[in-house]
Amino acid sequence: MAPPNDPANSIFHVFKSSERHNLFELVDGKLCVTNVPLLTEIPSNVTFKSFSSICQSSDAPPPLFERVQSLSFKGGFLGFRKDESSDRLINSMGRFSGRDFLSIFRFKTWWSTQWVGNSGSDLQMETQWILFDVPETKSYVVIIPIIEGKFRSAFHPGTEGHVMICAESGSTQVKSSFFDAIAYVHVSENPYNLMKEAYSAVRVHLDTFKLLEEKSVPSLVNKFGWCTWDAFYLTVEPTGIWHGVKEFSDGGLSPRFLIIDDGWQSINLDGQNPNEDAKNLVLGGTQMTARLHRFDECEKFRKYKSGSMLGLNSPPFDPKKPKMLISKAIEIEFAEKARNKASQSGITDLSQYDVQIEKLYTELDAMFGGEEEKTSSQECLNSSCKSENFGMKAFTRDLRTNFKGLDDIYVWHALCGAWGGVRPGTTHLDTKIVPCKLSPGLGGTMDDLAVVKIVEGSIGLVHPDQAAKFYDSMHSYLSKVGITGVKVDVIHTLEYVSEDYGGRVGLAKAYYEGLSKSLAKNFNGTGLIASMQQCNDFFLLGTKQISMGRVGDDFWFQDPNGDPMGVYWLQGVHMIHCAYNSMWMGQFIQPDWDMFQSDHLCAKFHAGSRAICGGPVYVSDSVGGHDFDLLKKLVFPDGTIPKCILSALPTRDCLFKNPLFDSKTILKIWNINKVSLLASIYIYYFYFYFFSI
Repeated sequence: MAPPNDPANSIFHVFKSSERHNLFELVDGKLCVTNVPLLTEIPSNVTFKSFSSICQSSDAPPPLFERVQSLSFKGGFLGFRKDESSDRLINSMGRFSGRDFLSIFRFKTWWSTQWVGNSGSDLQMETQWILFDVPETKSYVVIIPIIEGKFRSAFHPGTEGHVMICAESGSTQVKSSFFDAIAYVHVSENPYNLMKEAYSAVRVHLDTFKLLEEKSVPSLVNKFGWCTWDAFYLTVEPTGIWHGVKEFSDGGLSPRFLIIDDGWQSINLDGQNPNEDAKNLVLGGTQMTARLHRFDECEKFRKYKSGSMLGLNSPPFDPKKPKMLISKAIEIEFAEKARNKASQSGITDLSQYDVQIEKLYTELDAMFGGEEEKTSSQECLNSSCKSENFGMKAFTRDLRTNFKGLDDIYVWHALCGAWGGVRPGTTHLDTKIVPCKLSPGLGGTMDDLAVVKIVEGSIGLVHPDQAAKFYDSMHSYLSKVGITGVKVDVIHTLEYVSEDYGGRVGLAKAYYEGLSKSLAKNFNGTGLIASMQQCNDFFLLGTKQISMGRVGDDFWFQDPNGDPMGVYWLQGVHMIHCAYNSMWMGQFIQPDWDMFQSDHLCAKFHAGSRAICGGPVYVSDSVGGHDFDLLKKLVFPDGTIPKCILSALPTRDCLFKNPLFDSKTILKIWNINKVSLLASIYIYYFYFYFFSI
């Protein structure tokens, strides 16, 4: 949708497709839109076909199909043919130069962001779509690489302005030599309507996903919540959660939803006793090679006793302890990085590093209180801990008894169970350790600790034939113990392990179908937040049921590798990701702008964006770390929020600019609410705040 007072033709203005000639034409190596060349030097093996010639019927709802058909003259499909079959085909789709574009590309396996330029050679690897400015006709064109058969596609940069398309199956056993509809192209006079029209056409054609308008969203989108991640990381446990929720309640802001993030699951490492949980984990990297060995909660949650937090003798909580543990774990991480650096530089005697690392681990274990933890764990091995008076069920029941407004309690899990999948032999499922193989296209993306660790440990993959049983095993248990939804993370690992499972499209379909069935059965069809999912595989294949997901990467209160560009710039990165990604992700899902911390240096900046983002407002404050005055400007006393109607998007004058790097563009985002035309005034203020500090 366009901002009010911004000239645009309504997407609901209907023509019969037979009344209009297609606005695109591929002739003499040129793709023209209303006689304006868009791409030139197109190879002879590239084809263009009208929408109607490719998509003559669909299982989409008739009103949607009719709407798309009425606008079909505005779009069509690009394809190409090769002489030899392959599992990975790359072909030029033509070249352009001197024409401004906006694009979205994957900068890591999991995360996407915007990029601009004026030539095909300016594109980044793994580009998910390209939006062209066509001032000659006061219009805009988008080209979207899509799915065809068992292949997915993305754009890559070429030489001398060429746009390269890469179609890959993810398995050397799955090959093809031609595509009729591997990319979709569409034109409109308004960039916001353009994205709606284009993805509606792709939805009708593929019928592998549903638009957001076709689905219900989780009720928490209208509410305030708290996520445990930045407060505890992997040290999360019941007493800390209880005190955290109580602190909000005492401050006059009762959370309406709680997300218990990574750290609650029963995971362990290869070589460890398969019946024991991994102990004393703190930071994210330490569990990335661990695997799920049972579907219920880990020991520190299993040993929770009903009513233990409700009486006068409830266990105390030291809010300094999580911070101390995190600080010590960071010391260990830096020491291990120093050791790795020394090893890579050729130093053979690493004993001094090993001694230091061992000393730090001993100090960390002592801070956890190792002996007390072992005793409690042994006590919990008896059958009483499996009764209604112990564990996650007792804990969620006590939370709801004491905090009446707490509607939803979600927990985290990875798409494959844990970061390293499921440990073979520990569950009733057919599970196999599968080595990881990264697509060559990901070689052009940023280094990522998560990828390094997952490749190092491989993935314990449940056979795709059992995907539905896998998710139901997890979710049916969670539903019975009071959990109302899940945050599903680490989604794009499937593309690493698709070689023997029919390729990345087939494997993804099996897993997403199983996940969707479980979501419908166990969590009211809506109780899921998708994360680490910002690749077209997920959106084009996984969103038939899923209706909410992250549109930015993680909120980082500081860069773990330091802030060479400054902390303010780092927080601005988050806004860039969220605003531009919402242009396309918002067609599939309710955009989630992620949590933030209300006592952060840039908290007001984050609060301004959340105020108009159109999604939920939730924080990851540490216990004792709140700015209630700020939060009360965002949240009503009953825990609901004054949510804007649409998804916040960058204004038109920012679309072909780069606010992160050009040193002159101020990002402006807009939305509308129930009582005023534009809410963008808020973000103007917070951007001036941002740049004036």
